Amino acid sequence: MKTYLSLAATAVAMVFMASCNQQPAKPELTESGLNPVNFVDTIDNIPIGLYTLKNKAGMEVCITNYGGRIVSIMVPDKNGVMQDVVLGFDSIADYTTKQSDFGASIGRFANRINQGQFTLDDVTYQLPRNNFGHSLHGGFRGWQYQPYSANQIDGTTLEVTRLSPDGDQQYPGTVTAKVLFHLTEDNALDIKYSATTDKKTIINMTNHSYFNLSGDPTKIITDNILYVNADSYTPMDRTSMPIGEIAPVADTPMDFRTPKVVGKEIDQTDFEQIRNGSGYDHNWVLNTAGDVTKLAAKLTSPVSGITMEVYTNEPGVQVYSGNFLDGRTVGKKGVVYQKRAGICLETQHYPDSPNRPEWPSTVLEPGQTYHSECIYKFGIEK
Repeated sequence: MKTYLSLAATAVAMVFMASCNQQPAKPELTESGLNPVNFVDTIDNIPIGLYTLKNKAGMEVCITNYGGRIVSIMVPDKNGVMQDVVLGFDSIADYTTKQSDFGASIGRFANRINQGQFTLDDVTYQLPRNNFGHSLHGGFRGWQYQPYSANQIDGTTLEVTRLSPDGDQQYPGTVTAKVLFHLTEDNALDIKYSATTDKKTIINMTNHSYFNLSGDPTKIITDNILYVNADSYTPMDRTSMPIGEIAPVADTPMDFRTPKVVGKEIDQTDFEQIRNGSGYDHNWVLNTAGDVTKLAAKLTSPVSGITMEVYTNEPGVQVYSGNFLDGRTVGKKGVVYQKRAGICLETQHYPDSPNRPEWPSTVLEPGQTYHSECIYKFGIEK
């Protein structure tokens, strides 16, 4: 009997010692090195998290429903090495405390509205003015700074939904907006936007990812080769507001109909538009006529060999070459983002469209559904 008790006590002691020595399980990191634990929060009573999409080819996209933001995109380079090709942060704390548009689902209205004013049915609405006296990307509390509700449909599909009340940032109408992210098996991220309203309003959504196809955000993007399928663009003034003209790109630094290096004329300040934007920050008028099967733009990194084709049903694309990144923002893995560390290709309606009736309309009425689509398809230059 004494022997039995002694053996039992020894066994209990061994289990106790083993449990004391056992280390807590480490959280499983994403392919891009993100820790999902760092994205857990609750904002405006909506749970926040990090959602991962992955296809059979191994491509991975990580998204947080705070601002509907793409946090990382992992694609293979010419040597088969996986590279993260977008700028962003390592935690939800950084997204909520550091003002940025990195990867965001922008709404209600992407880009600028002159003096923050527009008129619908003889009623003039005054929006917050947060950029040179204009309203930019929905105002100080645009949707990039608000939570979306998240629904991960399957391993390759995430839907996020934003219920925007009447008067949100002074916009009329209660709007229900959805963004569907779908990762295809041929390494394309297909983003579909939809929205409905209970009152006449305006809407213009886009994604604001900063791409660095080299996979090394310490390198600037001026060596990237860019193609834009556009014969014209909308010139702007010194406050980045379109002047109402649609101008030809021919014989200007704005001509990317033949692929060329982004940095070739980016500092050609004797050209007024380059001077006004401190580089490229302009809307190109696409030749694709809303056909999502036609190539709208293409970006290539000569370093990694990674390519990104852009397809959209939108009439325009805003090309922003990261001119106002200034070396004060620390991003993923402690990298400091210098000027032109990333480039944005934002498919959308033209800026200030609500005040330009001759341009494609951004008005959404009750009973209608807003639809927009952007496809970022990744590959390798052969």
